[in-house]
Amino acid sequence: MPDNFGGEIAPMPVPPVGARLDLPEAGEWKRVSPKYVMVEIVGTIVFLLIVCAVTGFLWLVLEQDWALWVGGAVALITLISLVLEPRRVRSIGYQLRADDLLFRRGIMYQRFVSVPYGRMQLVDITRGPVARILGLADLKFVTAAASSGVAIPGLAEADADALRDRLVELAESRRAGL
Repeated sequence: MPDNFGGEIAPMPVPPVGARLDLPEAGEWKRVSPKYVMVEIVGTIVFLLIVCAVTGFLWLVLEQDWALWVGGAVALITLISLVLEPRRVRSIGYQLRADDLLFRRGIMYQRFVSVPYGRMQLVDITRGPVARILGLADLKFVTAAASSGVAIPGLAEADADALRDRLVELAESRRAGL
Protein backbone atom coordinates (compact mmCIF):
# COMPACT_ATOMS: atom_id res chain seq x y z
CA MET A 1 0.00 0.00 0.00
CA PRO A 2 1.61 3.33 -1.02
CA ASP A 3 1.84 6.22 1.42
CA ASN A 4 1.53 9.93 0.58
CA PHE A 5 5.28 10.19 -0.08
CA GLY A 6 5.57 7.43 -2.73
CA GLY A 7 6.92 4.77 -0.36
CA GLU A 8 5.33 1.53 0.76
CA ILE A 9 3.64 1.01 4.11
CA ALA A 10 3.66 -2.46 5.58
CA PRO A 11 0.12 -3.57 6.45
CA MET A 12 -0.66 -3.75 10.16
CA PRO A 13 -1.49 -7.24 11.39
CA VAL A 14 -5.15 -7.43 12.31
CA PRO A 15 -6.00 -9.60 15.31
CA PRO A 16 -8.70 -12.20 14.69
CA VAL A 17 -12.26 -11.25 15.59
CA GLY A 18 -13.00 -12.07 19.21
CA ALA A 19 -9.32 -12.20 20.20
CA ARG A 20 -8.56 -11.03 23.73
CA LEU A 21 -6.12 -8.26 24.43
CA ASP A 22 -3.51 -10.02 26.52
CA LEU A 23 -0.23 -8.44 27.43
CA PRO A 24 2.12 -11.41 27.86
CA GLU A 25 5.23 -9.28 28.31
CA ALA A 26 3.59 -7.41 31.16
CA GLY A 27 3.85 -10.17 33.74
CA GLU A 28 1.49 -11.66 36.29
CA TRP A 29 -1.87 -10.02 36.98
CA LYS A 30 -2.76 -9.50 40.63
CA ARG A 31 -6.44 -9.88 41.40
CA VAL A 32 -8.68 -8.31 43.99
CA SER A 33 -9.91 -10.25 47.01
CA PRO A 34 -12.65 -12.83 46.35
CA LYS A 35 -14.51 -11.27 49.30
CA TYR A 36 -15.13 -8.23 47.09
CA VAL A 37 -17.93 -10.20 45.39
CA MET A 38 -19.93 -9.85 48.61
CA VAL A 39 -19.48 -6.06 48.61
CA GLU A 40 -20.84 -5.88 45.04
CA ILE A 41 -23.72 -8.25 45.79
CA VAL A 42 -24.79 -6.28 48.87
CA GLY A 43 -24.71 -3.04 46.87
CA THR A 44 -26.80 -4.57 44.08
CA ILE A 45 -29.34 -5.99 46.55
CA VAL A 46 -29.69 -2.60 48.28
CA PHE A 47 -30.31 -1.00 44.87
CA LEU A 48 -32.91 -3.69 44.08
CA LEU A 49 -34.71 -3.05 47.37
CA ILE A 50 -34.84 0.69 46.67
CA VAL A 51 -36.25 0.07 43.18
CA CYS A 52 -38.90 -2.26 44.64
CA ALA A 53 -39.84 0.28 47.33
CA VAL A 54 -40.19 3.14 44.85
CA THR A 55 -42.12 0.94 42.43
CA GLY A 56 -44.44 -0.23 45.20
CA PHE A 57 -45.06 3.33 46.37
CA LEU A 58 -45.83 4.59 42.87
CA TRP A 59 -48.08 1.63 42.11
CA LEU A 60 -49.96 1.25 45.40
CA VAL A 61 -50.13 4.79 46.76
CA LEU A 62 -50.13 6.93 43.62
CA GLU A 63 -51.88 4.28 41.47
CA GLN A 64 -49.40 4.59 38.61
CA ASP A 65 -49.69 1.33 36.65
CA TRP A 66 -46.70 2.12 34.43
CA ALA A 67 -44.45 2.00 37.49
CA LEU A 68 -45.01 -1.75 37.77
CA TRP A 69 -43.63 -2.33 34.26
CA VAL A 70 -40.67 0.00 34.66
CA GLY A 71 -39.84 -1.33 38.11
CA GLY A 72 -40.12 -4.91 36.86
CA ALA A 73 -37.77 -4.22 33.95
CA VAL A 74 -35.20 -2.54 36.22
CA ALA A 75 -35.51 -5.41 38.73
CA LEU A 76 -34.94 -7.99 35.97
CA ILE A 77 -31.84 -6.19 34.70
CA THR A 78 -30.57 -5.89 38.28
CA LEU A 79 -31.06 -9.62 38.88
CA ILE A 80 -29.11 -10.44 35.71
CA SER A 81 -26.37 -8.10 36.91
CA LEU A 82 -26.38 -9.92 40.25
CA VAL A 83 -25.68 -13.22 38.49
CA LEU A 84 -22.75 -11.65 36.61
CA GLU A 85 -21.12 -10.05 39.68
CA PRO A 86 -18.66 -12.92 40.44
CA ARG A 87 -17.34 -12.92 36.87
CA ARG A 88 -17.12 -9.13 36.82
CA VAL A 89 -15.05 -9.14 40.02
CA ARG A 90 -12.71 -11.83 38.65
CA SER A 91 -12.01 -9.60 35.63
CA ILE A 92 -10.44 -6.88 37.81
CA GLY A 93 -6.67 -6.96 38.00
CA TYR A 94 -3.53 -4.83 38.19
CA GLN A 95 0.22 -5.03 37.60
CA LEU A 96 3.15 -3.03 38.85
CA ARG A 97 5.43 -2.63 35.86
CA ALA A 98 8.77 -0.85 35.52
CA ASP A 99 7.34 2.60 34.71
CA ASP A 100 3.62 2.37 35.37
CA LEU A 101 0.71 0.62 37.00
CA LEU A 102 -1.50 -1.27 34.56
CA PHE A 103 -5.14 -1.75 35.56
CA ARG A 104 -7.82 -3.81 33.82
CA ARG A 105 -11.50 -4.53 34.31
CA GLY A 106 -14.54 -5.59 32.34
CA ILE A 107 -16.07 -8.65 30.74
CA MET A 108 -17.56 -7.55 27.43
CA TYR A 109 -15.96 -4.12 27.32
CA GLN A 110 -12.47 -4.52 28.69
CA ARG A 111 -10.73 -1.42 29.93
CA PHE A 112 -6.96 -1.23 30.28
CA VAL A 113 -5.51 1.87 31.96
CA SER A 114 -1.82 2.59 32.34
CA VAL A 115 -0.94 5.11 35.05
CA PRO A 116 2.70 6.28 34.93
CA TYR A 117 4.21 6.51 38.41
CA GLY A 118 5.56 10.02 37.75
CA ARG A 119 2.03 11.30 36.96
CA MET A 120 0.42 10.15 40.21
CA GLN A 121 -0.48 13.10 42.38
CA LEU A 122 -2.56 11.40 45.05
CA VAL A 123 -3.02 7.81 46.18
CA ASP A 124 -6.11 7.49 48.38
CA ILE A 125 -7.59 4.59 50.35
CA THR A 126 -11.34 4.44 50.97
CA ARG A 127 -13.32 1.88 52.94
CA GLY A 128 -17.09 1.58 52.62
CA PRO A 129 -19.17 0.05 55.42
CA VAL A 130 -19.52 -3.44 53.90
CA ALA A 131 -15.91 -3.47 52.72
CA ARG A 132 -14.74 -2.39 56.19
CA ILE A 133 -16.62 -5.31 57.79
CA LEU A 134 -14.91 -7.69 55.34
CA GLY A 135 -11.48 -6.08 55.84
CA LEU A 136 -11.29 -4.62 52.33
CA ALA A 137 -10.36 -1.22 50.92
CA ASP A 138 -10.34 0.64 47.59
CA LEU A 139 -7.17 2.29 46.33
CA LYS A 140 -7.74 5.39 44.18
CA PHE A 141 -5.21 7.28 42.07
CA VAL A 142 -5.50 10.89 41.00
CA THR A 143 -3.41 12.21 38.13
CA ALA A 144 -3.29 15.53 36.32
CA ALA A 145 -5.64 14.16 33.65
CA ALA A 146 -9.19 14.23 34.96
CA SER A 147 -10.28 11.29 32.80
CA SER A 148 -7.64 8.89 34.10
CA GLY A 149 -9.09 8.32 37.55
CA VAL A 150 -8.35 4.72 38.44
CA ALA A 151 -9.58 2.82 41.47
CA ILE A 152 -8.56 -0.69 42.44
CA PRO A 153 -11.44 -2.01 44.54
CA GLY A 154 -11.52 -4.94 46.93
CA LEU A 155 -7.95 -5.06 48.19
CA ALA A 156 -7.21 -6.48 51.64
CA GLU A 157 -6.54 -3.56 53.99
CA ALA A 158 -2.91 -4.57 54.59
CA ASP A 159 -2.32 -4.98 50.85
CA ALA A 160 -3.92 -1.60 50.14
CA ASP A 161 -1.71 0.11 52.73
CA ALA A 162 1.46 -1.57 51.41
CA LEU A 163 0.55 -0.82 47.78
CA ARG A 164 -0.22 2.82 48.60
CA ASP A 165 3.16 3.24 50.31
CA ARG A 166 4.98 1.56 47.40
CA LEU A 167 3.18 3.70 44.81
CA VAL A 168 3.88 6.93 46.72
CA GLU A 169 7.56 5.94 46.91
CA LEU A 170 7.67 5.17 43.17
CA ALA A 171 5.80 8.37 42.29
CA GLU A 172 8.17 10.53 44.33
CA SER A 173 11.25 8.90 42.82
CA ARG A 174 9.90 9.35 39.25
CA ARG A 175 8.96 12.98 39.81
CA ALA A 176 12.41 13.65 41.26
CA GLY A 177 13.96 12.13 38.13
CA LEU A 178 15.84 9.39 39.97
